[in-house]
Amino acid sequence: MPLARDSCVCLRKVDYSETSQILQLFSREHGLVRVIAKGAHRRTKAGSSKFDGGLDLLDVGDAVFIYDASKELQTLTEWHLNDGHPQLRSNLRGLHLAMYVGELCSGLFEEHDPHQSLFDRLLVGIADMGTARQEEAFLALELDLLRESGYLPELSVCVECGRNGVDRDTAYTSASRGGVVCRNCEGITPDRVSLDGRLLRLAKSILRLPRTNGTALRLPRLTRHQTDPLNRVFAEHVEHTMGKRLRMPKYVIG
Repeated sequence: MPLARDSCVCLRKVDYSETSQILQLFSREHGLVRVIAKGAHRRTKAGSSKFDGGLDLLDVGDAVFIYDASKELQTLTEWHLNDGHPQLRSNLRGLHLAMYVGELCSGLFEEHDPHQSLFDRLLVGIADMGTARQEEAFLALELDLLRESGYLPELSVCVECGRNGVDRDTAYTSASRGGVVCRNCEGITPDRVSLDGRLLRLAKSILRLPRTNGTALRLPRLTRHQTDPLNRVFAEHVEHTMGKRLRMPKYVIG
């Protein structure tokens, strides 16, 4: 079987035995891949390990694995850690946001489907979540993930009647309808949730921002008062579309 070399970020990990791990990696050239790292926790008498003593969530590194797309589980043969995000791990809010990003990546994309530009954006965004710009960094990356995966709800026109200008005042969103609902149609939408039109305009403005090297430029400084309502809407939309509950929103959305 051919060996594949790729840059990866670890999204999930399960200890398979006392010494091994099963991991889900998001790689730049191969997309999502599940691998087994045999002997990941085993060290030699000299103290070395070909997996640096095992992988942790959100670790970024260079991986070598035996790759066969027809198999569900690949075999990891080498791992070189490039960034363990020490700053992020000392910031509980940022860590929860980054773990939520990992959950979204894991659920929104199919295995063996590469998204190179999104991978570059992911590395920058995760690092930013360990800084004071964590709220806007997460929201921008969340929108990129939804757009790239095709899960982005309709934000511009009413999904019931097609009316424009739904963000001029109080807007409504519907997870079952897949987007925003105008005031004229909200009465026939039982699962409607009200949303400040200014927040809806904010989300659309972030989507329009230019990207350079995978990074959104000129992001406004945001607070949880602004991001929590939007994050709640997107979480409910993803859960309804996927047909299952997400694990991380309860730790992220107040």
